[in-house]
Amino acid sequence: MKIVELNVYPVKSLQGIPLEQTRLHAHGLAWDRRWMLVDDRQRFVTQRQLPALATIGVALTDDHLVLSHPDVEPLSVPLAEPEGNLRLVSVWGDHCKALPEGPEVTHWLEAALGEQARGMSLVRFATEFTRAVEDDFLDGGAAHTYFSDGYPFLLTTTGSLDALNDALTAGGHAPVPMSRFRPNVVIECDTPWAEDRWATLSDSTGTFQFTLRKPCQRCKITTIDQQTASVPEPGEPLKTLLALNTQPALKGAHFGQNATLTSGDGAIIRVGAALEASERDA
Repeated sequence: MKIVELNVYPVKSLQGIPLEQTRLHAHGLAWDRRWMLVDDRQRFVTQRQLPALATIGVALTDDHLVLSHPDVEPLSVPLAEPEGNLRLVSVWGDHCKALPEGPEVTHWLEAALGEQARGMSLVRFATEFTRAVEDDFLDGGAAHTYFSDGYPFLLTTTGSLDALNDALTAGGHAPVPMSRFRPNVVIECDTPWAEDRWATLSDSTGTFQFTLRKPCQRCKITTIDQQTASVPEPGEPLKTLLALNTQPALKGAHFGQNATLTSGDGAIIRVGAALEASERDA
């Protein structure tokens, strides 16, 4: 097995950036979910509420986070931390400390997306604050993350996508690309759903190791085209995932595994890296 994709999502629910290599941290890949959009009540905003967020491109330079959209000029946000008072923002059930970016971001969002973006602002995770991962699946350990939904890493496999697309095609539906699932690490593996049986995943040189913690329950974002924000087939691929029932003991549709970093904080992870898995106890 080997890594065939690495993706980082600097701003939660905006477009991702494919990478050839990046640095691993306990909280996730470098710059992953460091920023988040919030409404005027400081609650997180995602494609669940505003699918048009999928049309905003994201890039990183040495000095800036760059946002782009077909209808406006790109906006550069300095990577240097902004000055200002910390805000308390909410993501799911967690309250996190964050630094607000300038009002020019709000103006840019409104110009790009129109009235539906009114009142939204961009905040940056305050790194002196720690957001703990739920401890239900950590086997007594501890982990933390930034503005991800709940875990620092999401791992998926090509074999599972192939199996899902075979089922979609058999049902008369169009196949979907891996981007619908917004993974951090995509692993080339021919066996469908193999990741659901893995306990750990390590690179062959022992530089880093992930522990796979919990199947990832999927939501309506998987129905949204991650470039255009269109919904080509309402309900798909969720309906087909539900029918496949890959997690009989759990409710909902699942695809991929949430993971934490067991070892290798600060290491470089690369596309092409060979991987070895250990199986869960039966």
